Amino acid sequence: MSAFVDSVTEPATGRILVAYATKHGSTIEVAEAIATALRDREHEVDLAPAADVRALDGYRAVVLGGALYMGRLHQDAAGFLKRHRHALHEIPLAVFAMGPKTMAAADVAASRKQLDHALAAVPELKPAAVAIFGGVVDPSKLRFPFKRIPASDARDWDAIGAWGHDVAVLFANDVEAVSA
Repeated sequence: MSAFVDSVTEPATGRILVAYATKHGSTIEVAEAIATALRDREHEVDLAPAADVRALDGYRAVVLGGALYMGRLHQDAAGFLKRHRHALHEIPLAVFAMGPKTMAAADVAASRKQLDHALAAVPELKPAAVAIFGGVVDPSKLRFPFKRIPASDARDWDAIGAWGHDVAVLFANDVEAVSA
């Protein structure tokens, strides 16, 4: 668990939750960068694994991040959306997914289609901001036959930080949508 977590079940009023679902660790790194961008704009932020969050009481906004695996949003992120669908309908929500091995337009579009499919499972939710970020392949963390896939890291830290700052402004103003 990250040092950013102050409280998962009893947050202070008015805080923003950055929840993440990760299998190999790269999504938490992006979630930490987004939490930092929110803090840079004077927001109070909690960072927690999506599977550990039991209630959203006291949070005024949520950022949810999840990795895309085999065409699906990480089950902990999808479960978070379903489990908290009623609360998330009442507060601003931003969602990011990680997945494409490259940021080529076709790869990003395919990942966005996968994320949109996951979001369609909770049609009452209308995220104010949605982003797709490049994923990471670290063969040392994979099982055979995937260990043979070449290593790659398609994360664009400037784009991640910029989206985090845009979401911070959005959550401060509650006025317009931000997509990346």
